Amino acid sequence: MTRLADFAARHGDALPRIAAGSVLAIPIFLMHGHGIAEALIAVTDICFLARCAQIGDWRWLRTAWVKLAIAWWGWVLICSLANWDGVFQAVLQFRLPLFIAALQFFALDDPATRRWMARVIAACAAWIAAQCLLQFATGHNLFGNGRGAAGELTGPFRKARAGPPLSRIILPVLIPPAAALLASRRAIRTVGAYTLLLAGLCMMVLINQRMPAILTAFGMVICALLLPRLRPVVLAAIVAGGALIAASAVISPYTYQRLVVSFSHQMEDFASSHYGLTYTRAGEIGRQNPWLGLGFDGYRHGCDEPRYFRPSLDGKEPQGGGAGICTQHPHNFYMEALDSGGVPGLLLFAALAASWLASVGVGLWRNPEPLRVGLFASVLIQVWPIASTGAFSSMPMGGWFFLLLGWALAETRHRDRGSAPAR
Repeated sequence: MTRLADFAARHGDALPRIAAGSVLAIPIFLMHGHGIAEALIAVTDICFLARCAQIGDWRWLRTAWVKLAIAWWGWVLICSLANWDGVFQAVLQFRLPLFIAALQFFALDDPATRRWMARVIAACAAWIAAQCLLQFATGHNLFGNGRGAAGELTGPFRKARAGPPLSRIILPVLIPPAAALLASRRAIRTVGAYTLLLAGLCMMVLINQRMPAILTAFGMVICALLLPRLRPVVLAAIVAGGALIAASAVISPYTYQRLVVSFSHQMEDFASSHYGLTYTRAGEIGRQNPWLGLGFDGYRHGCDEPRYFRPSLDGKEPQGGGAGICTQHPHNFYMEALDSGGVPGLLLFAALAASWLASVGVGLWRNPEPLRVGLFASVLIQVWPIASTGAFSSMPMGGWFFLLLGWALAETRHRDRGSAPAR
């Protein structure tokens, strides 16, 4: 702590600028340069702690979600004591809740920085969408990369990972301008609002990744519930998205095969599909280790142990897929929390997710500011329990989530309590 105070004394005036610059650069490197994004998160954390030491203000530790984050992190750390590799990784995970707090209470304190954040995120969304359109039209993105193995549009990336980040950032990018256009009640502006949301959802369909498309539609519905003027627009967008899926049998066979044919087959045999077998395995690990789980990355450590080879629920796989189904994570945040910290870890994580949503959603029903509505929907679809996900803290999706969550908490902290409802 003394070293932090000394650092703050020497660089105190520059700390806010360093943190703001780091945060504004993070979205760019989450797309192209995850290692640099990690370093920038660390810089933001150090600046935040140094500032706290400089002014002696640690009140943020009394925030409800921070207490729950510390409790969850501490429990997973205790559960990891039997595995030193797990202990080391669990210790490092605290940098992420710290990053969220840094965004909420420090790095995004300046309104100008938050406005720049909105512009940077919009630029990232436009970059992904433009590359997807180029790849759809020509078969290759700007770097010469073709579609993914199942026909997915990869956007500016080499692999099929355009859908997940775009599904999270598209809502805070599109909802504010759509709401502003609708507020004018002029016909041409109304057409513009319809065009924005229709284009956004159709883009998610064309990308050809099932869960991102579903979650984007779900997020738009949440936004429409909070912003009544958006309801007919969102309904039209969802109808158009459904029509595009139906028409894709002709205009984009890759999309139809993956979103309709493949998805239907997977749902029919879900219990013996890879996802079904993974969830069954994760549940069995949790059932046999209900109090402490297996520590950090519990699923990865226990997946290939034969004692967890429970048969699939439909009985088609007597060994539950054996070691052949094992991956780094169980494709669900809540299953991951169960395997890492047992039932107590699962309950603490669920409480933390609920606390984040409650904090981000404060006042939205009474005064639904469009940007905050879009951010709330993004946070909600990320922590929604019925979804296939990556590992909770893995980059780049973990980085996108923590960045958007911290931004949402900062907007909530600085919301204009006296503004009129923007419905």
